[in-house]
Amino acid sequence: MPVFVEVVSAPSAQDRSDLAKIYADAPAWLLTPYRDAERLLESAIEQGTLIAGRFNDRLLGAALLERGESHWRLSHLCVRKLTRRRGVGRRLLDEARRLAHEAGKPLHLAAAQDQLDN
Repeated sequence: MPVFVEVVSAPSAQDRSDLAKIYADAPAWLLTPYRDAERLLESAIEQGTLIAGRFNDRLLGAALLERGESHWRLSHLCVRKLTRRRGVGRRLLDEARRLAHEAGKPLHLAAAQDQLDN
């Protein structure tokens, strides 16, 4: 399944609907420190940190990719429930890793301490 990863900077109405569906099933701990998925998405789009995986013109997974001076940070990775276990999350991680490597920066993965095994 060829999933194309892109920075989401000007989402269409369909993209916004897809993003809402991606984070609809997200556990509360994944949204921290944001109040809800809508705030997470608004902030990420505004800051240019939202990346997403697209297949057949639909967004299936998304994450925040922050490009820092000393390292890059991938967080809030979520894949739509219907699409899980098909490589979308892995594709987002691999592309973030590739981009960070190209920029000469290490990539740090951020997750809640008590959720590292999930």
